[in-house]
Amino acid sequence: MSHLLASLATSAFALALVISPLTLAAQDKNVKSYGAAITPDGAINTANLAKAMSQTDSMAVKLECEIITSCTKKGCWMTVQMPEGKEMMVRFKDYGFFVPTKGLEGKHAVLQGYATKEIVDVATLRHYAEDAGKSKEEIAKITEPEHSLMFLADGVLITF
Repeated sequence: MSHLLASLATSAFALALVISPLTLAAQDKNVKSYGAAITPDGAINTANLAKAMSQTDSMAVKLECEIITSCTKKGCWMTVQMPEGKEMMVRFKDYGFFVPTKGLEGKHAVLQGYATKEIVDVATLRHYAEDAGKSKEEIAKITEPEHSLMFLADGVLITF
């Protein structure tokens, strides 16, 4: 009887060793990596970024955020939700990688790179609006440069 119990315990342990990595691998399939390989470790939230950026013009940071939209033409940029209903534009270092053009709305992301304060001119704002699929009327309403927070990412993780 004790031999049978030992055999069952050994089998259960071996099965746990096989199932555990499979479960982790299945969970990892929901996270896609773009650009440089990064981990979510040490990421700050958008409220902490906004607070830190009130004291500086730029900083290296790993950021946890929610995606609002991405460029519908190439996936060469995306916008993420910031506190107080604001948005932040995210571009990708040296256009070295792209994200999906559809289906990112509301997805969770971790970005690694540099946040900077910038003044975005009208022509660039109109270009972004066109890439986002905005109507000609919406684009024509863009008449003033915008002071905004920008992010240049060298790596991105998106949870699907």
